[in-house]
This record gives sequence, C-alpha cells and structure tokens, in this order.
Amino acid sequence: MKFAWIDLRTVPAEQKQAVLDAAVHARLDGVVDDDDSVLATLPPTMRRISTSPDSEVADVRLVSVETPADLDALRSLPVEEQRALAASVHVVDDGTLRLACDAAIALPCTIVRFRDPTKIPLEIVIAAADRSDGRLICEASTVEEAGVIVDVLEKGSDGVLFAPARVTEVFDLVSLLSPGTPELVLTKLTVENIAHTGLGDRVCVDTTTHFEKDEGMLVGSFAHGFVLCASETHPLPYMPTRPFRVNAGALHSYVVGLENRTNYLSELHTGSAVLAVAADGRTRRVAVGRVKLESRPLLTINTVAEDGTPVSLTVQDDWHVRVLGPGGTVHNVTELKAGDQLLGYLATDKRHVGWPVGEFCIEK
Repeated sequence: MKFAWIDLRTVPAEQKQAVLDAAVHARLDGVVDDDDSVLATLPPTMRRISTSPDSEVADVRLVSVETPADLDALRSLPVEEQRALAASVHVVDDGTLRLACDAAIALPCTIVRFRDPTKIPLEIVIAAADRSDGRLICEASTVEEAGVIVDVLEKGSDGVLFAPARVTEVFDLVSLLSPGTPELVLTKLTVENIAHTGLGDRVCVDTTTHFEKDEGMLVGSFAHGFVLCASETHPLPYMPTRPFRVNAGALHSYVVGLENRTNYLSELHTGSAVLAVAADGRTRRVAVGRVKLESRPLLTINTVAEDGTPVSLTVQDDWHVRVLGPGGTVHNVTELKAGDQLLGYLATDKRHVGWPVGEFCIEK
C-alpha cells in the first residue's frame, strides 16, 4: 500500500485541526509541520516531520537539496542520521532532475516536487530509483494529481506529500491510496442448455486498456450469479483482435464493478470503472472508453453452479463471442453444449441500484 504524509504548513487555519484529526483517524504515515506543539499531539504510530533543525519532537527532518554539494553532505552522514532525514528536491530543469535521481538512489528518503505539470520527470526518477531501497515521495497539489502520481509507470512513487484544502480531501486521498481490487473466488458453472432468444440489444464494452488472454468481465442476468465473459484478445479468422473489448451481453445484464457494486450494462459510459477479472480470480480496475449498443440476435446460456445456484447470461448469438472456463479455456458461445464447464462468480448479496443490501429478493 502507498503511504501519505499530510503537510499542515499551508492548510488554512480554520481547517488545520480538522485535517489533523482526519489524518490521525485515517492512520496516515506522517504529518509535516514546523510547530512542535502540533507534532507532539500525534500518536507514536505516526511520523512527526519538520523542517526545523531545532525541533525536539520530530522523527524526520526535511532538508532542502539544491546542489550536488548538498547531496554529498547528506551522503557523508552516518546511516543512522540519514534515516532521520528526508531530502527535498525541487525539479525545475535537467540539472535538478539528475539531482533528484541521485538522491533517490543514494538516500533512505527523498521528496520530489516538480515545477512543470508533465509527469515525464517523475517517470525518470521512479525508473532511476527502481532498485533502490530508499523511499520516494512525490508532492501533489491536488487529490487528482495524487491519483496520477501513484499510477505513473504502473508503479508510482512510494508515497505522496499533500496539503489538503479541506478535511474531505484527506479521506479522498486515503481511498485513492488503498490497496487495489480484491481477488475473487470463482466457481465452476455447468452448462445446462443454450436457447436462441431472438433480436435484442447487446453491449460491447471498450476499455482503455489491454486485457490478458485469461481476463474478461463478470456479467450475468441475475445479481447473484455471473459468467466470466472473455475479451476479444483471441484471434478470429474474419476480423482483427480487439484486446480492449468485451462483447459483454444484453443491455439488461449486470456487470461486476468496484467496491462490491454492480451496474447494468446499459448504465456504463465513457469514464465508468469496471473490474477486469482473470481466470484465477485476480482483479484490477479498468476504465471504460466507449460503450457500443447495437441490435443483434441473442442467445441465453443457462448454467448451474456447484452449489445448485442457477446462473444465466444472455449474449450476442455469434460464434466469435466467447466465455472462459476453468484454467482460462476459451469457449465460443454458439458451440456450447450441456455439460461444458465455465467460470463464474456467486454473490450472496441482494442488490438495490447496484449496492448490496440485506433484503428479500427473488430473480428468475
């Protein structure tokens, strides 16, 4: 999990105590302030960080590094003293970028701040520090920028330094830095029959990323059960692969999203987020770039889970639409027959507008 340091030095006075309380409640890694009376109130589980060399309570002191000589001075310190410091480098040109890279490689903790909005310099620092044992922290001016920072090079910096303007931004940051999507326990589904159901509207979900060959989306006609629909990463004889796409099913279908929520396929739009799910249960967040709804012949796949739960999925009635089975085996939907094994997911929660809820509900 990424970590965050909250910088209180520029937080508006009327928000400062509330932001501090939120940081403590959220159990963030550390707080930066030059007021010892503020730092002294922090629990021992949080780092107290100050720029003042005279602080009597700080665990970490921020030290500005502006020249190679400044960096050499820190390098010459005993390791124990280095661990109580964080080098702060403001990147404004190629020279300071090289300085930031050298600091990130050599020191236990480096904070970088970038003058320009491009993230190319951060990519360079992250790459330079990739094999270093030190911690790299990047300063963010907004929560949105923090979200970009933690994804740069699919790795991001180890931590974020952020000065919230209001208390809600602390919790927004915590949500952003939380661990990724959980693994799901998939179940085997046995095909009972398939039925041609005539013309209807089906949805292709075009995402902003490539799917792996064993990945897809969990889609189903019932909120309690889903089938793992394959992406179009597998070759077809009549058209090129579209590894960003899942031909997901009829527009009424549920698709599994983030935070144990479902959406109707008809609700998805540019910017929506759904789960990419692998055959071994690994998941990751993917963003929707486009949704295509078109009228096509449909067929319904009726299956049953190992515990007897019925799971149904209605998809386009075409050979090139595929679903996944155990081990990531690929099945063309028009060639399915009774007894074939698919992969799916069972949800014990009932649903209201996509959110899990404990209520009486029958779907059939």
